[in-house]
Amino acid sequence: MALRARALYDFRSENPGEISLREHEVLSLCSEQDIEGWLEGVNSRGDRGLFPASYVQVIRAPAAEPPPPARYANVPVGGFEPLPPPAAFKPAAQQPPPESFPPPPAGYPFPPYGGSYQPSQGSDDDWDDDWDDSSTVADEPGALGSSYPDYEAAGGGAPGRYRLSTRSEPSLGPRGAGHPPGHPHPPGGGGAAKSSATVSRNLNRFSTFVKSGGEAFVLGEASGFVKDGDKLCVVLGPRGPEWQENPYPFQCSIEDPTKQTKFKGMKSYIAYKLVPSHTGQQVHRRYKHFDWLYGRLAEKFPVISVPHLPEKQATGRFEEDFISKRRKGLAWWMDHMCSHPVLAQCDAFQHFLTCPSTDEKAWKQGKRKAEKDEMVGANFFLTISVPTGPGASLDLQEVESQVDGFKAFTKKMDESALQLNHTANEFARKQVTGFKKEYQKVGHSFKCLSQAFELDQQAFSAGLNQAIAFTAEAYDAIGDLFADQPRQDLDPVMDLLALYQGHLANFPDIIHVQKGALTKVKESKRHVEEGKMELQKAEGIQERCNIISFATLAEINHFHKIRVRDFKSQMQHFLQQQILFFQKVTQKLEEALHKYDSV
Repeated sequence: MALRARALYDFRSENPGEISLREHEVLSLCSEQDIEGWLEGVNSRGDRGLFPASYVQVIRAPAAEPPPPARYANVPVGGFEPLPPPAAFKPAAQQPPPESFPPPPAGYPFPPYGGSYQPSQGSDDDWDDDWDDSSTVADEPGALGSSYPDYEAAGGGAPGRYRLSTRSEPSLGPRGAGHPPGHPHPPGGGGAAKSSATVSRNLNRFSTFVKSGGEAFVLGEASGFVKDGDKLCVVLGPRGPEWQENPYPFQCSIEDPTKQTKFKGMKSYIAYKLVPSHTGQQVHRRYKHFDWLYGRLAEKFPVISVPHLPEKQATGRFEEDFISKRRKGLAWWMDHMCSHPVLAQCDAFQHFLTCPSTDEKAWKQGKRKAEKDEMVGANFFLTISVPTGPGASLDLQEVESQVDGFKAFTKKMDESALQLNHTANEFARKQVTGFKKEYQKVGHSFKCLSQAFELDQQAFSAGLNQAIAFTAEAYDAIGDLFADQPRQDLDPVMDLLALYQGHLANFPDIIHVQKGALTKVKESKRHVEEGKMELQKAEGIQERCNIISFATLAEINHFHKIRVRDFKSQMQHFLQQQILFFQKVTQKLEEALHKYDSV
């Protein structure tokens, strides 16, 4: 008898690993045992994943095929046992809010924080060097460098790590875990005394606010020793909160990509020469080193936009055009890294820039140190130092207004960047193919006319024939100029747009962290007004929210500052190249024109 269930209500998945259900739909279950209020199964469309146990009724019916193997049969059931909805209750066919569901089971394979960073898959610069261990500190269970919160650490954890939860049912909010909207709270769920009221925790553990450690920090669960070298200072500048400038600014060039081999020529890769201005010592790095560094930084800095790397490519990695394009993309990436006051001074980035290429032991040590960094997750926010004293406090309504305005700005910028990128790409394609072909077609026609005139053997027509032939050559050369021009002006514009599209993809998560903190402040204020929370506890939540708000506004100001610098420079370069291009075209036409003076 195959395990099956019938959907009692509609359910729309919004997170990785979940599947959608339709009312009355029959599903195949992997196991009848629910995992923290969730079941795993396969719906009628063949999708496999998790769904709320209280949304289905288990039935038993014969089936031709055995049920799929249960991946979570041995996972211990924790959390809260969901109650079945009453028979008379039937919610509207819509998705309930994410907060009405319990967190997915521990160990469920959800994607890394931010959703944008994916570790190298081996198609591009495999991790097989001698210094690459098969198991690193970051890969070990419970390692401090892990990308995911440790859901089993509710009652404690490794030293330096924050507790995810030490509370039970009263912290779940107005509804029991896994219940459809409108279901009464389980008995005893709201009987907590006023003096012990707490701000509720997000039950959606996929939330960026939760995964980044922002929630744990705001609720006062972060603890750790912050060294002076780890402090990140926010100061008040003319435009509001800003990251404190790097006292020792530097730049780093990326030059001479060369193909190298190892294992007696069996393995090939491209190495890039990096020359930081503050050391003057060159080092060589492969793309996989950039990829590793990006992963570390994206995990460590949840309220900082770490620039995205150029895209990976499985084939054609050694073609000259691809290598040149990647080098330019990495140069833009490096420029934004060196220009950021926080990222430029990060220990992992400095290790990446300064560790000698031939010192494998030193590289390993620095790599493991970065992967064991304790100032990640909730502890990262402890490192942020914000202005204090009169006039240094933030008005939360004003902060919310600024963040909402920036959110609208990024949405519009993203749309316009996509449009410009499409237009520039289409225009470049026309120049390389269409314009070149059309100008050379004109040149060919002039050449045919010249050849026809040469049939006339009169001496006085020779000069005209030569002038027309030269005009044909001029148009042929102009066609080549059109084909080569996008490399000079349009390609750099599209490279810059690609970099900023990466930044724009980062900011929704950064804003989500700030919005989550602001929600906790509003909730704590409501508890104070109702007499359910002490004022001192609510003030602590607001103070920690201010830290996140200061950091968010500082990052927004840095983005605008660097954006103005980059687009000013790039538009100047674009117009200069356009002027030079048309000057070359004009020169070709003037040379052809002068040939007729002697006719």
